[in-house]
Amino acid sequence: MADAARETWITGIGIVSSLGEGPQAHWQKLMEAQPGADASAFAPFLVHPLAPINFDAQIPKKGDQRQMEMWQRIGTYAAGLALDSAGVKGQTEILSRMDMIVAAAGGERDLAVDGAILTGMPKADNPAAFLNERLMSDLRPTLFLAQLSNLLAGNISIVHGVTGSSRTFMGEESSGVNAVRIALSRIAAGQSDIALVGGSHNGERPDLLMLYEFAGLGMKDKFAPVWERGTKGSFALGSIGAFLVIEAREHAEARGAKPMARLSAVVADRAKRKPGDVTAMLEKLWSAIKDRVMPDRTAVISGASGAEPATGEERAFLEGHRDLAVRATGSYLGHGPDTQFPMNVALATIALGHGRLFPPCDSTGLERPMTGDLRQVLVTGVGHWRGEGLALLERVD
Repeated sequence: MADAARETWITGIGIVSSLGEGPQAHWQKLMEAQPGADASAFAPFLVHPLAPINFDAQIPKKGDQRQMEMWQRIGTYAAGLALDSAGVKGQTEILSRMDMIVAAAGGERDLAVDGAILTGMPKADNPAAFLNERLMSDLRPTLFLAQLSNLLAGNISIVHGVTGSSRTFMGEESSGVNAVRIALSRIAAGQSDIALVGGSHNGERPDLLMLYEFAGLGMKDKFAPVWERGTKGSFALGSIGAFLVIEAREHAEARGAKPMARLSAVVADRAKRKPGDVTAMLEKLWSAIKDRVMPDRTAVISGASGAEPATGEERAFLEGHRDLAVRATGSYLGHGPDTQFPMNVALATIALGHGRLFPPCDSTGLERPMTGDLRQVLVTGVGHWRGEGLALLERVD
């Protein structure tokens, strides 16, 4: 458990998705209850494509952009937005000691090369030798570097000058939960004063759509909100970038920064995923923070993907806490496994800033209107395959 004995604030957020760029665009679309799913670009699969972005605004050098894959451009752009939001962009003294914790997956496939190899292998006299030759000659030397998950952190360092310690976590949804948890733990322990935390995901990738289709998880043909996807379950991938600037209260006050929200706790674990395990694990994590929660002033922003049985078991946990209004953001911006949790922490921060919750996007009755003053948000992160986590955020008056 990460417990903020040393008060920890969120002082900057940078977000991009199918809903747009920045807090205002996201809040507007959430208030309008407008999901951003597209059913045509990768038919029959649904995706939530990235809204139009001028990458030059945060990645001014074309050479930097060219050597990045799309997921890296998304993340580097969102990181720049977060630094701007926190008022530390270009502040070398702060950036030189800013910790960076990134949740990232692997890079993207070179589909043209993959296709040529798969076409040629059945015709080759020696398929193994053919494969080796093609891999040696067809793959560009930088491909393997471009696929390294920690290259996102490297690009952020190069473009934005964040040169403190750097950590990169892999592990789908759990990586996002633990990136935030570790940042809070370090600040609470006095090991860090300020951190840049987040991740990015390109959901517009045929290779990923194929990968998740092997598990029967790709949402097809017709859109439905997260809680309405039935017992088989599925998710629509989303292109998402989300970074947070998290810092100790005294550090923020010393530089005149204002809090957007207080990050009070992050708890995480990993259930064995036998039937009922996810529900039981969420109850266990809830027990660690429930004494701080004000039920009539608290909402839940859920990272439920729609995949089963994980989503159904999270729903069972939420049904046991009907005093908390629930919203699943996957209905609006799709699912970006590594990035979903940091994005939802950012969206929780925005909601707390407005003092209210956005409308439901659900006809099953789980999501209900909330009319009271919003003081706290509980963010859930349940992996479609592994890992569970909760974060508690609070409004700072």
